[in-house]
Amino acid sequence: MERKLASYAAGLLVGTCLASPAFAQDTDTEAQAPQARDNVIIVTATRRAEDVQDIPIAVTAVSPEQLDKQGVVNVQNISQVAPSFSSSNAQLASGSVVLRIRGVGTTSNNIGFESAVGIFVDGAYQSRPGVALSEFVDVERVEVLRGPQGTLFGRNTSAGALNITNRRPDLGEFGGFANATYGNFDLMSLQGAVNVPLIQDTLALRVTGAYRERDGFYDLIDRNGNDVGESNAIDQHLLRGQLGWETEGGIRGRLIVDYSKSNAPFGAALEVLQSPVETAGLFNLVGLGPRGGMAAPDVATSPNDVVGAQAAVDDRISTVNFEPTTKVKNWGVTGEIEIPVGDNADLIYIGSYREFDATEAYDSDFSGLDVFDVTGNFTNIKTMTHELRLQGEAMDGRLTWMVGGYYADEKIAQEVNFALGADYGELIGALLFAPTAGAFGPNPLTVISGVDPAGTTNTNLYSQDSKSWSIFTHNTFEITDGLDFTVGLRWSDESKDGAFAQGDNANALCPALLGTLNLAQLQQGNLVFGPAPAALGPTLLGTGCFAFTAPADLPLAAFLPLPRTFDDKFKDDELIWTVKLGYEITPDVSTYASFTHGYKSGGFNLDSTAAAGGADPRFASEEVDAYEVGMKARFLDDAVTLNVAGFHEEFTNFQVLEFTGAQFQTFNVPSAKTTGVEIESVIRPDDHFTFNAAVSYTDARYPENCAGDQTAVNVVALCGNSLTNNNDIVAILGANYEREVGNNFRFFINGQARLESDARTSTQAVILPSAAQIAAAGGVQAAVDAAAPLPFDEQDGNVKVNLRAGIGAEDESWTLEVWGTNITNEVTRGVTFNTVLRSGSRSAFILEPRTYGVTLRTKF
Repeated sequence: MERKLASYAAGLLVGTCLASPAFAQDTDTEAQAPQARDNVIIVTATRRAEDVQDIPIAVTAVSPEQLDKQGVVNVQNISQVAPSFSSSNAQLASGSVVLRIRGVGTTSNNIGFESAVGIFVDGAYQSRPGVALSEFVDVERVEVLRGPQGTLFGRNTSAGALNITNRRPDLGEFGGFANATYGNFDLMSLQGAVNVPLIQDTLALRVTGAYRERDGFYDLIDRNGNDVGESNAIDQHLLRGQLGWETEGGIRGRLIVDYSKSNAPFGAALEVLQSPVETAGLFNLVGLGPRGGMAAPDVATSPNDVVGAQAAVDDRISTVNFEPTTKVKNWGVTGEIEIPVGDNADLIYIGSYREFDATEAYDSDFSGLDVFDVTGNFTNIKTMTHELRLQGEAMDGRLTWMVGGYYADEKIAQEVNFALGADYGELIGALLFAPTAGAFGPNPLTVISGVDPAGTTNTNLYSQDSKSWSIFTHNTFEITDGLDFTVGLRWSDESKDGAFAQGDNANALCPALLGTLNLAQLQQGNLVFGPAPAALGPTLLGTGCFAFTAPADLPLAAFLPLPRTFDDKFKDDELIWTVKLGYEITPDVSTYASFTHGYKSGGFNLDSTAAAGGADPRFASEEVDAYEVGMKARFLDDAVTLNVAGFHEEFTNFQVLEFTGAQFQTFNVPSAKTTGVEIESVIRPDDHFTFNAAVSYTDARYPENCAGDQTAVNVVALCGNSLTNNNDIVAILGANYEREVGNNFRFFINGQARLESDARTSTQAVILPSAAQIAAAGGVQAAVDAAAPLPFDEQDGNVKVNLRAGIGAEDESWTLEVWGTNITNEVTRGVTFNTVLRSGSRSAFILEPRTYGVTLRTKF
């Protein structure tokens, strides 16, 4: 499939010149820029309003029209218009969103991890992707900045940045819009905005609102096949108010207040591979039925049963024992002010305060058994940011300069309540039935410890208080006509206090099990519990003292991998810098070359096992050295725009979070790399047709020697594999036809396809060998080389197509549209993982299926 997609992309390159997806002609809060030619894209990727063709940065700018026509309603949907961008989500609506640029992102599901793709909304940093998931409405422009952006955009942009700008108040004219949409899955959406000048040309109010509701695309059933609800639904509200002003002296600014809310079940997964415990009938032997609580049909029975796995994805039926709940509230205040200083400089301040609250509950064992539940996950994030910049021009415009300072303060508090259910003991009995020949009955933990696991509960408490400050400068000097030199520097200082504590714990099982431990055998390196054979020791410890529910700081926690509380500090600082050389060959063709040293702060693994066995709960900061060359050109009187970028990025201490099926592990990989080429173009043969296309080739990988001198099996096993969710080839191809018809009418037809090659959907590519297998193979590397491929790790290449057509008044007072996204219904896996506590089973979180509907738009 990958080779076929490569052939398609090559042919389209020859035929059409591949394209950039959008054009935006509005400016941001920074200095207004003149537009002397048509089809100018004004962006603020350099913190100044500039023509995108004039800046030495690889950036994709997306207009609100393009967002609407491709059905881009939030951050995750940007992949539909930017080939170098991708996203995935797992169990939590609030904390498991992963954004990637050029194949690089930070695997999430841990509140201590920060994204490698920074998100900036109206100039203010959003500390987690989940915080920025509210709906795109009344948006002026979205910019996807590819590659590290640390000198200008501050924190955590080692992979790139999203710069999102909402439409600012218009000081001169009253106006607004309203949109209404109905679609499949009972989608109902209302959007609107009104702009009111309060003092003509001086003060204006703009109020924006949105409501979106949709049924979930997962059907949820219990172990008996009864309907228990749905998952991945939408039920969200957004309200944003802005006051904008400008004085006669040129001082201007705006105050933005926003509030969003989401209440929709989210987080179900599909089992794509049955456990060997199920296929061997062992669940039935302990009273859990022939399928061990599963009722969803057409699941693969072996790693080779691709048909069964695809049927599971296509059916979108998940077995659970209760419907998940999700409640998210997010509000914030952003203020910005721009003050002229003399004739050639401006002082700019942007400050923000944001508070994010999420309450979630879900079936964490992904089956119809009552095994392991998160009965409450309460997350609160409070973020305050301040940025002050002084920027201007000198030497008759040959020098543009900027100096500034930045400060951020973030406080995270998370409480997670866990519970072991009535079927936990029998599930462990099924897992141990074959190796013990059923000698310990259906509930071996109770036989050995004397305690039934059912009813075990625990509360884990995580917190982090982080402070970040930096000073920076960014300057461009015109050496001679057409030749520019840019240098940027930022000194960044990060400090964090992280802690794990435990609240109420009602777990008698783990202490009782440890009471049966043979200490004499432990001194010899053997785990022997009561009458159980030593070979079962690790399994009994891992299930009897399950990491999420075990009491912390037990006496043996110093010798065994048991939860340990911690309260520690992390501190780091780094000089981030960039140098760029740009040369304008002609007024329509420019080239550039750049080097950037980027950085993403380390921090704490906020997980109950982070300090197990005396481990350090901290992970190191991630650094990147990025090289880039590019060309930006316009041809044929601006009828053709063609941008090309080549890049190579080398990451040090690449941050990885991995779910093993029983716990989350955080670690740094010494080396990761991404290399590739991006081509974007737009062709406008006449006033009615626009063709856009783009292609990216990205080789994001762990090199063969990625482990350095590390010998940890989970690090060594990554070497030689591609990064998770990286498609080597992505192509976007689209066309738009628009013209006037009859008296005062117009219509348009728009179509676009995104082609993706194969991608891995798991952290690892192989089944990690055990200690016994490593010893038998004679070392970690030999055992990894002999390991079997991880089942259903790879998602096949695919093509997703969006179509939209509309007719309306020429003055856009009304427009009626019909649309479809992913019209061929390509349902793909975004993340594939080891099903919790279900030995050998694999499950997946899938991406959205086909959607379609009708939209009515009005403007006034």
